[in-house]
Amino acid sequence: MSTLEAMKTSIPPFFDGQQLPSLQEVLENVRICSIPMNVKFRGVQVRETVLFHGPAGWGEFAPFLEYSVEESAAWLASAVESAWLGFPEAVRTEIPLNSTVPAVEAAQVPDILGRYKGEIREVKVKVAETGQSLQDDVARLRAVAQHLPAARLKVDANGGWSEDQAVTALSAMEEFDLLYAEQPVESVQGLARVRERLHEKKIFVPIAADESVRKAEDPLEVARLGAADVIIIKAAPLGGVRRALAVVERSGLPAVVSSALESSVGIRTGAALAASLPELPFGCGLGTVTLMTQDTVEHSLVAENGVLKVRPVVPDEKLLQILAVSAEKNEWWRQRITDCYRYLVDSQN
Repeated sequence: MSTLEAMKTSIPPFFDGQQLPSLQEVLENVRICSIPMNVKFRGVQVRETVLFHGPAGWGEFAPFLEYSVEESAAWLASAVESAWLGFPEAVRTEIPLNSTVPAVEAAQVPDILGRYKGEIREVKVKVAETGQSLQDDVARLRAVAQHLPAARLKVDANGGWSEDQAVTALSAMEEFDLLYAEQPVESVQGLARVRERLHEKKIFVPIAADESVRKAEDPLEVARLGAADVIIIKAAPLGGVRRALAVVERSGLPAVVSSALESSVGIRTGAALAASLPELPFGCGLGTVTLMTQDTVEHSLVAENGVLKVRPVVPDEKLLQILAVSAEKNEWWRQRITDCYRYLVDSQN
């Protein structure tokens, strides 16, 4: 067996190889919500999401609207795992978090950071937004540094730069002593080349892989090729907490748990993943609830003084009614769930 094949077989199957609940069971307790955003994030101004209730609690299914059935099926497996299997044993009850600054104008930075409670120790700043310049990115970073001089900074380009642009941008950002640069370019090979070129220039900003892990056919390729120093993991895109834990263990790299812009129900799943990791060297990206105008629970799962306390969350019925989608949207999502469920069943056979 090749190294690559060995890596692939080390990741558990969806739903931990157990029998899925029936489609009828999955659809019985579905609540579909539409949540407006405080600020445009990842091109999204309204976040649509699905909550499931099962014997172990609640799960969230929130693949972005443009995602294919194949990609979205992993998100369904994660939601079903949360609601039907529950979470692995935790090793900690508190999780360090970073705050997140979207690709806003520098003048908006204080308002964004003002939505977080108490001390902020780390800030992830979005960069490489379409239609913006390197000067915009540097101005945003400088605004954060001036507003929070004691906080550590990191950037997330979501693969938005070319290799040349990434090297130029990260060279220009050297003054901010970044904790890491997340997904500066799209491909795994590109990450490796950017990392090598920066090292040649004596710039040693760590490279973190996000999309190259959660969207990859082989989520461990970044480790095999030495393309990253850190991996960003998200429970939903990887098919659940147990699969994500296996990816971290097999990669041998430090991991940062991040959210996929979910309500507190999905954040609880991310928190379960972070709480199960043996080490958390960086603040996790589980603070995106503050970017939404509302939440699906009465008491949102948010950090105070840069720390998230792990606790159960239960959706509030009144909020679910307020956030409910139209009948047409409800039907669209139920069909999407059905398509993803069938894909999961086929993948188990």
